[in-house]
Amino acid sequence: MKIAAMGDIHVGPKIPAPVKDAFASVPRHANVLVITGDLTNHGTPQEIAICIGLLRTIQLPVITVLGNHDYESGMHEEFGQQLRDCGIHLLDGNTCEINGIGFAGTKGFCGGFTPHQLMPFGEQDIKDFVEASRSEAEKLYHSLAALKTKKRIAVLHYAPVRATIQGEPEAISPFLGSSHLEEVIDRNKPDLVLHGHAHHGSFEGHTREGVKVCNVALPVLYSKGGPAFAIFDIGNSDSYE
Repeated sequence: MKIAAMGDIHVGPKIPAPVKDAFASVPRHANVLVITGDLTNHGTPQEIAICIGLLRTIQLPVITVLGNHDYESGMHEEFGQQLRDCGIHLLDGNTCEINGIGFAGTKGFCGGFTPHQLMPFGEQDIKDFVEASRSEAEKLYHSLAALKTKKRIAVLHYAPVRATIQGEPEAISPFLGSSHLEEVIDRNKPDLVLHGHAHHGSFEGHTREGVKVCNVALPVLYSKGGPAFAIFDIGNSDSYE
């Protein structure tokens, strides 16, 4: 099965032209579309309506997670329900299976990367922040563990490894992802991890245990000179096009 993946499409009052073109061409190249969050700029009712209209145009199964931008206006629960109502597979600690391939995912959260990961020490606000990161990792762990398919793919918004945020300013690295996610990925060892969020990051990296991680944020895909989506051929011998 061929999977098209893209992230950070940031639909606003208007749909970016490359995104519109990508949605028109994806069905010619793939069997399923994965979107790794930040479907909208600010998660406003207007943006949500435009995004839902765009998603209805594609005649493929669509799997997504929400991103931080989708939470900005406090409409994320309503957005999630609308996505589900139009048949989109929204992952938030749950799973779905398409053509024998299992997908598990959640938004993820920030907190930094080993050995500079934020620890739950001091003020309660810090402890709550770390708990939010751990909670997202826990959701990913349980959803991956629930999959019984031969091939399993994890979908996130935030990065689980430092390698795919290389190129971003070092000062903001704690806000781009968390090693808590990497820990549960290495305990479950999916075949592939897809994420976005790091616009100036790098396309490919690996966890400490060698699980492949790809950052499919649109600016990263554009920097490779390709279209607004990456294609992953998931079969007996997984490959990237």
